[in-house]
Amino acid sequence: MREIVLDTETTGLDPAQGHRVVELGCIELLNRIPTGASFHRYLNPERDVPPEAFAVHGLSAEFLSDKPRFCDVADEFIAFIGDAPLVAHNAGFDHSFLCAELQRVERALIARERLIDTLMLARRKHSAGPYSLDALCVRYGIDNSRRSKHGALLDAEILAEVYVELLGARQAQLGLAETIDPRLGGQDGAIVLPDRPIALAPRLTEADRAAHADFVGSLGGEAMWLKYRTA
Repeated sequence: MREIVLDTETTGLDPAQGHRVVELGCIELLNRIPTGASFHRYLNPERDVPPEAFAVHGLSAEFLSDKPRFCDVADEFIAFIGDAPLVAHNAGFDHSFLCAELQRVERALIARERLIDTLMLARRKHSAGPYSLDALCVRYGIDNSRRSKHGALLDAEILAEVYVELLGARQAQLGLAETIDPRLGGQDGAIVLPDRPIALAPRLTEADRAAHADFVGSLGGEAMWLKYRTA
């Protein structure tokens, strides 16, 4: 199943008051696993960036002045999201802005039925808040130290991890690593393979070996097996 986790940064809180999208970030998930495919654009809002918005995301009007407009990337964005469900935190906010931008360039709007709101998922799963993205990162032990300011692509990457945790879909550890060797200086992920007290008995009999040798001999002098046997 293909899903798109997305986030937007804007010049304000209400598209009806003329506020615009200034950054758009999308992450592709396939069966709840990031594929590495993403869509990220800074956008020229064709208007000023109020100080309150700049304080949130740090994107100035000067920085955005030479960036593409939404109309320049609309078709590429539409092609990237396709008909996949769209995952967002407080999805109504992003949805209202994206629909305003799509309407402005005379493209089909995004149906609300496609939205998966992680804010609503968090409220249903946890009786007590807070439910901000940062708070959910703390709850689930997700590293968000890079998030000094809001950024659409970074927030989408973090949200993808939060989303999987909210669904309980993160693959449980299979228990193959029994312990972490303290002699390795505490390196994360260092796997210690325990010694087997009794070696496994050979599974090949002499009859098996002889039958295999006869089979290889029947393949002719150019058989690949002969090269490996020589090596």
